[in-house]
Amino acid sequence: MTFAPKLPALRLYPEKTEPKENAFERATLAAQAVLVAGTSRNRARRLWRILPLVRRHEDEFAALATEGLVRASRPIAAELRRHPGFPDELTGRAFALIRELSSRVLGKRHYDVQIVGAFAMVNGMLAEMATGEGKTLTATLVAGTAGLAGVPIHIVTVNDYLAQRDAELMGPLYERLGLSVGVVIGGQSYTERHAAYACDIVYCTNKELAFDYLRDRMALGQAAGDLTLKVEAIHTAIPRTTRLRMRGLHFALVDEADSVLIDEARTPLIISGPEESAMDAATVAEALALARDMRAGADYVVSIEERRVYLTPLGQTRVAAFAGAFASHWRGVVAREELARQALTAVHLFHPGQQYVVSEGKVKIVDEYTGRIMPDRFWSDGLHQLIEHKEGCALSAHRRTIARMTYQRFFRRYRLLAGMSGTLRPVARELWRVYRLPVVAIPTDKPVKRIHMPDIVVATGEIKWRTIVAHVKDLHARGAPILIGTSSVASSERASVELRKAGVPHTVLNALQDSREAEIIAQAGQKGRVTVATNMAGRGTDIHLGEGVAALGGLHVIMSERHDARRIDLQLAGRSGRQGEPGCFLAILSLEDPLLETESGLALSQFAKLAHGATGDWMGRLVSEYAQWRAERLHARMRAQLLRSDQWQIKTLAFTGKPE
Repeated sequence: MTFAPKLPALRLYPEKTEPKENAFERATLAAQAVLVAGTSRNRARRLWRILPLVRRHEDEFAALATEGLVRASRPIAAELRRHPGFPDELTGRAFALIRELSSRVLGKRHYDVQIVGAFAMVNGMLAEMATGEGKTLTATLVAGTAGLAGVPIHIVTVNDYLAQRDAELMGPLYERLGLSVGVVIGGQSYTERHAAYACDIVYCTNKELAFDYLRDRMALGQAAGDLTLKVEAIHTAIPRTTRLRMRGLHFALVDEADSVLIDEARTPLIISGPEESAMDAATVAEALALARDMRAGADYVVSIEERRVYLTPLGQTRVAAFAGAFASHWRGVVAREELARQALTAVHLFHPGQQYVVSEGKVKIVDEYTGRIMPDRFWSDGLHQLIEHKEGCALSAHRRTIARMTYQRFFRRYRLLAGMSGTLRPVARELWRVYRLPVVAIPTDKPVKRIHMPDIVVATGEIKWRTIVAHVKDLHARGAPILIGTSSVASSERASVELRKAGVPHTVLNALQDSREAEIIAQAGQKGRVTVATNMAGRGTDIHLGEGVAALGGLHVIMSERHDARRIDLQLAGRSGRQGEPGCFLAILSLEDPLLETESGLALSQFAKLAHGATGDWMGRLVSEYAQWRAERLHARMRAQLLRSDQWQIKTLAFTGKPE
């Protein structure tokens, strides 16, 4: 008996075609962005229509036993699959069932504002929900409805810890709906990833997801049209589709959307592989020796704001004279000047405890936004080897670029894209201009009781740490839990040293203690606890208050330095005062903080120091806020430039197929 071959899926690897824009269309989008960002409140009011549709089914589902709810999900799933696009009536019915089932299985019932936020995301919007408003639970409404509708969904988080935590916490609810849940984190094998992506709901990080997509594009190659793949699947013994990790780009729900879609978008995603290089250990040593001997201002100029080094004409002459005694990488003008620039970058712009740590004899990159080590990540163009030699580590193999992409281009390929965060409106225009995603502001369920105290700005770093320690000692004596936020590993270690000198018991959470993250976070809200943390204790971290802590004013958060975006500062503040609980946030800054180390910042900070005695803190606050505003503007320009470069690459390489 013979059987007909099984027909492949409707589309083997579905994804959306990227929009092509000319100058006029970009200008139109910029104008639209102003209008879309300004109508957020009106958009929010229209979304409340979902609540009557949900309440209509509350009594019906409340009367059912848990098993009855499970059975009731099947006809809802069938209707959602027959009517694609998440119609309002069906969405309301699905939300009502998931809400009731969640209260039974998880002991958590969705608030009305969470229903509205989920409805915004089902309709392809970005929901701005304040920190502590339960975005993890809100996501279950979206993911559960998409799963019932047969739409595979990727729930994108900013780190492995949150991906694992959220999948474990919400998994029992999905399982009762008959939906499978997968988790994709660093260190998994191809088999584990393939199995995870085959699930209905996949929790993953943005980096793992984007790199897996790039690997799939590499496996597919250039001739990867849908019809070609279908024919190959039928007639080829081992088609290319069997080497894929993912099932395509159906629906992405991005948690902490501004971090993933905006902050991370400054850096292109690059897959590299080892290659033979003439730049051996001797060449690396020569380059570093030259860099250390060159004179700032005369031979080179460092732009802290742009994180770039520029050779002056005198510097170019000096590099040429130095190159005369050597061979290999020093022969060509372009090659030798680039090598000199990279060596200067390694010496002056990359420092241990900030951009990287040295652990187990290796240089490991630290993600500046999450504070976490990124294993198996390398800087390109010889920079990694230069830093390794600078730190006395064994040199890793030189690497060449195999595939390259940006987050902008990757996420614009999803057929449906939505997300949530507590800090979206400051970048609402850019989110519309780049991703066509409107932002809608969702009100809090309970009034916010967090107290934002006026910033304290002092002249020097030494005075700043003395001031921080004095505040900590006072609060600690009263038993209040304290979280001290720092922007780097080095700053967290400095804070620890100062607290030890003062005899204050504390715990440090940074990239070097990431194995204890869950334990440290679980204790951070207990009476008398002092926790020093990098951005690892920022986005997505839920610090629960211990018994009696609310009476002490809740969790007290002290920020020791501004970040390069106010949104990140607000995320740190949001670790306290969640869900109507009390809390306090205080920034204690200095005019020597890293944000003021730019060319303009140094001049302003010197002026502010001179005026500090007469003006008090207000001049320092103004200078600090201005430096942050400048950093935000610069990064926005860098993202726009990267996107334009990407679009130019797409246009230039269009004849070869996919531009990756």
